[in-house]
Amino acid sequence: MKYSTRVRSISYVKANAAELIRELGETRDPLIITQNGEAKAVMQDMATYEATQETLALLKILALGQRQVEQGRVVPAAEAFRRARERIARRG
Repeated sequence: MKYSTRVRSISYVKANAAELIRELGETRDPLIITQNGEAKAVMQDMATYEATQETLALLKILALGQRQVEQGRVVPAAEAFRRARERIARRG
């Protein structure tokens, strides 16, 4: 997608907010909002925002896992499963 076609000034957004919100929901394409000719914000529909937040959370989990591997903070799968079974048995 070419973002250059999705740029609007803040005054345009103010004057056409309802139409833009409807359009965002239909197209799922973000809208870049400018103020004094500079890009200042991005507007997007709620479903896309939520999907982006979920993706970021997963990426953070992956990065944390990668750091733990690099630091040697790992155990073999068999050991992890053994520990999990022990915890479950203690609760049961």
